[in-house]
Amino acid sequence: MAKAPGEGTVRHVIVRGMSTEHVLDDRPHTRPRIRRTANKVPEVTVYFWIIKVLTTGMGETASDYLARLLGPVPAVGLGALALLGSLVLQFAVRRYVAWVYWTAIVMVSVFGTMAADALHVVLGVPYALSTPLFLMALAAVFALWYASERTLSIHSISTRRRETFYWAAVLATFALGTAAGDLTATIGLGYVGSVVLYAVAICVPAVAHRGGLLGAVTAFWGAYVITRPLGASIADWMADPHSRGGLNWGLGPVTLSWTLAILGFVSYLAVSRRDVGSDSVAV
Repeated sequence: MAKAPGEGTVRHVIVRGMSTEHVLDDRPHTRPRIRRTANKVPEVTVYFWIIKVLTTGMGETASDYLARLLGPVPAVGLGALALLGSLVLQFAVRRYVAWVYWTAIVMVSVFGTMAADALHVVLGVPYALSTPLFLMALAAVFALWYASERTLSIHSISTRRRETFYWAAVLATFALGTAAGDLTATIGLGYVGSVVLYAVAICVPAVAHRGGLLGAVTAFWGAYVITRPLGASIADWMADPHSRGGLNWGLGPVTLSWTLAILGFVSYLAVSRRDVGSDSVAV
């Protein structure tokens, strides 16, 4: 079929940190034009994991604090509105913005914790049941995501559909991690035992990946899920009273201190851009 004047061939290429479309112009004496769509999530650095754990702990104590202050149902409603607003902002920006992204993660953490706790406290669903339910929900998100996009990589979150799948998976991991952490804390391990368990468990995907036994994407999501019960167990241990095996620092002080730590790290990343992928493209 003959091409219209000026019409070229489009070749779609995924590179680290962005999606690019190379428009190969068939007209003589012209150079290829590149249209770029920035990745919407940060590069995975040590700062990523530090902030991720901090958001999980802060979400745990903030959720408990709001539930006690407002009641479970109003707290869930407020958390849902805050989550919706943060995600609207995240979807509105055209590239990764540290403040916008991590605000959405914090809101997911708070609401995901509320959702898991509401099943247990309000509806009476035991953690032994909610944990596998949330695991199945996460597996369903991954299955639909992979069937649609043929990848679960976070290095190519550059379309609206992939971003939707990404945030659905993130929300499911927070709910799953909350239920799993509460389950292990209530079956005899306690907070300290749970911290040790998840600290060891989070090393397994990294070691397996380095040994060639696990792919990078699978290792990432495995560690990502475990950060939730790890951070929550640490925060609960710090906040809860001595009678429950905690340090009795209180929900308010722990929430505030972890929030300040998050603000510090995110401020650093916003200025330094250490978690922003390279803009170089090989043509």
